[in-house]
Amino acid sequence: MLNTLATLTLVSLFGIQGVALASDRANRSEAEAMVKKAIAHLKARGAQAAFSDFTAPSRMFVDRDLYIVVYGLDGKCLAHGQNAKQVGKDLLNLKDPDGKAFVRERVELAKTKERFWQEYKFTDPLTKSILPKEMYCERVENVAVCGGVYREKRETRP
Repeated sequence: MLNTLATLTLVSLFGIQGVALASDRANRSEAEAMVKKAIAHLKARGAQAAFSDFTAPSRMFVDRDLYIVVYGLDGKCLAHGQNAKQVGKDLLNLKDPDGKAFVRERVELAKTKERFWQEYKFTDPLTKSILPKEMYCERVENVAVCGGVYREKRETRP
């Protein structure tokens, strides 16, 4: 706790940006639990109400850097916990900074697997920088319900 307070003090005193503590990060088991919670909510409330509950600015399904996204198997974004502007768009050809068509890959995986993990790069909501991301998805009928975790960049030393 003391280290967290010291770091937060430094951030506020010196205007350091892009600092995310390990406690600020969701982990893989939390991502899986969030997706299962979202699926239960989807089944209880129906698609339209649940998609609205998942989408920003709603905070019902957001925990630190973890949020829910839902894609149709055609690549259309149906819900997005960080960027409501994505909802309704065909994002099948969206690529990460390395050129990976991650939505296309996600949709193809969802067509053949009920649950899976996927790796790509995306903007971290805590630091606003591009970080490696691992996305956990489960297919429910004709949609993929997903929640992901970000991995901090680690410097390698010789």
